[in-house]
Amino acid sequence: MSDTALATPALYHLSFYKFVHLAEPEQCAEALRDITTRIVGGILVAHEGINGMVAGDEAALEEFTQRLAGDARFAGAFNDIVFKRTACKTPPFHRMKVHTRPEILPLGVVTNTEIDVPAVADQLTAVSPQEWRELIDADDVVLIDNRNSFEYRLGRFRNAVDPLVNNFRDFPRYIEDNLPTWKAEGKRVAMYCTGGIRCEKTAAWMLAMDMPVYQLEGGILNYFASMPDADKDWQGECFVFDNRIALDTHLQETDTRAEDVYAGDPDEQWRLQRARKLAESE
Repeated sequence: MSDTALATPALYHLSFYKFVHLAEPEQCAEALRDITTRIVGGILVAHEGINGMVAGDEAALEEFTQRLAGDARFAGAFNDIVFKRTACKTPPFHRMKVHTRPEILPLGVVTNTEIDVPAVADQLTAVSPQEWRELIDADDVVLIDNRNSFEYRLGRFRNAVDPLVNNFRDFPRYIEDNLPTWKAEGKRVAMYCTGGIRCEKTAAWMLAMDMPVYQLEGGILNYFASMPDADKDWQGECFVFDNRIALDTHLQETDTRAEDVYAGDPDEQWRLQRARKLAESE
């Protein structure tokens, strides 16, 4: 048998999300389990939409994306999802999990369950990667990293502010504490996150605060994919929540390991233990 015949198909990672009204999340989850038998990863489903990261070979992922868009059980809810695709050296996941949750992304505010992102989507301001480069140099812009501090430490946009939070649920307090100062100084807020989902929900929550908010379209991963010279604006690496750990500005897996990310931070040791467990027996 030839070496070509023995070759293992290339492995790819897809991340995706969509805020969309889903009347029956449990039924949606059952249908998702049916169409994900050839891939691995994790998908969350809630009344507010879907959030997922999956991996597989090209044929399996193509089948999944086609069925996600065309399966009648989804009634067209997912036919315009944007997928962010990256190549893998390390298998990012070992099995497939589909779960339902009250929300696909808990923000941690009292009115969290009342944040209707699909209803206000046309009022949000997403900035293209090309426009982002100019925006983050503006003197009247506060550039906020809408991720955890350990992610910021590993890599970030130049001029970005670290809100010093260890969980996304802590982020609203940072906004509320600083909003009066930003308004007094005539600032605009620009936010970014890995794939865009955190910023989209935060921006929807902030609509009533009378503060211009700009979010990076598609997040960091889309910036890397769209800008060949992204390293002009990005310092370091980008953390990803799977066994690959980190990507460079060309979306290539780096040699960074979980121990490198969490070393020396007692508050993050639980994340290190979780990463080790997932890598060994997910």
